[in-house]
Amino acid sequence: MTASRPRLYVDAQFTSPYALSVFVALREKGIDFDLLPLDLDAAQHREPAYARLSQTQRVPTLVHDGFALSESSAITEYLEELFPEPAIYPLDRQQRAKARQVQAWLRSDLLPIRQERSTLVVFYGCKGEPLSPPAEAAVAKLIDTAQALLADGRDCLFGQWSIADVDLALMLNRLILNGDPMPARLVDYARRQWQRPAVQEWLRLPRPAL
Repeated sequence: MTASRPRLYVDAQFTSPYALSVFVALREKGIDFDLLPLDLDAAQHREPAYARLSQTQRVPTLVHDGFALSESSAITEYLEELFPEPAIYPLDRQQRAKARQVQAWLRSDLLPIRQERSTLVVFYGCKGEPLSPPAEAAVAKLIDTAQALLADGRDCLFGQWSIADVDLALMLNRLILNGDPMPARLVDYARRQWQRPAVQEWLRLPRPAL
């Protein structure tokens, strides 16, 4: 029996950083898939048919050979195990663990940045108000950590590109594309990551008007 074509459910505005991460992972691995947008404002992610697929009722969700999986880092790790070449995580075990650490940190911390610099800044050009003191503290933490991870002038976090680079570049671009101060080294890093063909393809997706 021929395997079914994978389906990736994403938000209809194509602004989810987590959907972007899985989209890039699939493209980097050369996996053909169907892209299915859901209107989150219309609560399509809560409809029974989707809720049966996504136990978290969130995007992204990947459906592959009858198996449905949500949460972006779980999906990218699943894809890496199933389709190991080309790799989207470092081959070295410790560096791979560090890449997962970076992904988990960006998803669980820095909430004031995510609140005050939504991805509408990145994908729609919407500018935010001046940052609050908690957001400024989160930015300082982000900058310190990013500079430490890239301390030796490397172009990628772990010597060669990994999916964690897309996730970090997205977080930096929430600020850079809003015009917030950012060290030139990190601006160059984020700009370089943003030029990957898979990221550019995501940026060109047709977005509905706000």
